[in-house]
Amino acid sequence: MAARAYWQGQIRLALVSIPVQVFSATKSAARVSFNQIHKPTGKRIRYEKVVPGVGAVDPEDIVKGYEVEKGKYVLFDDDEINDVKLEAKHTIDLVQFVDEDAIDVIYFEKPYYVMPDEDEVAGEAYVVLRDALKAAKKIGLGQIVARGQASVVALKPFGKGLVIETLRYADELNRPEQFFTEVPDVKPEKELLSLATELIERKAKPFDPKAFKNQYDLALRELIDAKMEHRKPHDIEEPQLASNVIDLMEALKRSVKGGAANTNTASGKKAAAAKTPAAKKTAKTAKGKSAKNGAKRKRAA
Repeated sequence: MAARAYWQGQIRLALVSIPVQVFSATKSAARVSFNQIHKPTGKRIRYEKVVPGVGAVDPEDIVKGYEVEKGKYVLFDDDEINDVKLEAKHTIDLVQFVDEDAIDVIYFEKPYYVMPDEDEVAGEAYVVLRDALKAAKKIGLGQIVARGQASVVALKPFGKGLVIETLRYADELNRPEQFFTEVPDVKPEKELLSLATELIERKAKPFDPKAFKNQYDLALRELIDAKMEHRKPHDIEEPQLASNVIDLMEALKRSVKGGAANTNTASGKKAAAAKTPAAKKTAKTAKGKSAKNGAKRKRAA
């Protein structure tokens, strides 16, 4: 079955309009999802829309409401909302262009493939726009309204085609300052920085998305298969986490050399330091007891 278009309209650059269709670039079915089951009967749990004191309601009797104050709503039906006149509902107007790396990654939300309509003129204009963006190394910005949501979108070349990525609005993001206040304002040692940089450069290589697997999803599928086959699932190995503090310099040096980090370096020092006061106290106590015993022997003599 052919994919259903998420949005249909046109991309407009000045006086040039390109009819396009937009399709989701992601698929949720690739991941394991569960339904809720009523254990005593084995039947799937369904959700109904209900009104307190009334019970289940007919979908035709449901309208949208915007709460203006506690318990008070302004009501709208779908036709009223759909009649809001926004040109962006059918047009992505490219109003600005920015450098490829000008947008922080935190703003990007979801990617979509952009396809030209089955029209020779549209196809040619589409290719011109794609190649112009590549040559200029720019991203086009516009706005889209789809399925009741308005989003800023970034249009960029992608292989043979174009993609748009919806962007989050600035007021949708939490201010980073409230999370990074505890980050120490210090300058790292040159040797530490050099070792960390060397380790990063050694592990640098072209990105290959196929090299990464959803390990949690694979473990869930193994559990499902084991349930169906009435056997125990394979053991999933968990990485060992160090429970003590490691010496950062030693760990980096060993990582660069390809060896395992010596997790006892710093902890050994701490342990030794921790034992010192106790050892002193024990020695002091033993010395005191020895002196008392000597005095007792003298009196006895």
